[in-house]
Amino acid sequence: MADHRPCTARNETPLERADRNFGELLQELRVTQTGVQILFAFLLTLAFTQRFPSLDTFQRATYVTTLLLAVLAAALFTAPAALHRSLFQRGAKARIVQVSSRLATVGMGVLVLAFTGSVLLVVDVTTGRAGGVAAGAATLLVCLGLWGLLPRLVRRAGLAEERRTAQPHPAPSSKREVVRPRAAARPGASPREPSTRPR
Repeated sequence: MADHRPCTARNETPLERADRNFGELLQELRVTQTGVQILFAFLLTLAFTQRFPSLDTFQRATYVTTLLLAVLAAALFTAPAALHRSLFQRGAKARIVQVSSRLATVGMGVLVLAFTGSVLLVVDVTTGRAGGVAAGAATLLVCLGLWGLLPRLVRRAGLAEERRTAQPHPAPSSKREVVRPRAAARPGASPREPSTRPR
């Protein structure tokens, strides 16, 4: 069957490749889920603190929005496990990997917004509105730079390195002196003496 022929540089079949990709995806999701769980737990306990009733309308709206974003991120990051469980042993591993990768990508985007909202809320409550907005904007820029821009730069550098190594290196051109054979001396002719006149 075509599905069992080696198809990659790792000499693995499409099914083996899908299994490996899904395992790598789950490892990534374990890292991100830890951050989501910590953020979600913090936001849940925040509503039961003594200072929460003193929040103004903007701060309350920021809190609710951030809490909902954290819930959405957690749902997106756990969806691949639910998808895999629903389609287990139905020959859909490649499709599961493709859909799960998209869910994880969307979840990362939602998590960026949740981080931004939580930092905005905490700094706004502790230092003021201007400091909160600045801290939230800085958080957004840092996350976008590390999660969005950095991978593109690394990929571009890798492609440039591949192009450099793929180009054949020209052999160093060394100028060789062409030695012309001397004409054979005619019989009876005396060998020439080098001229002493200045040239």
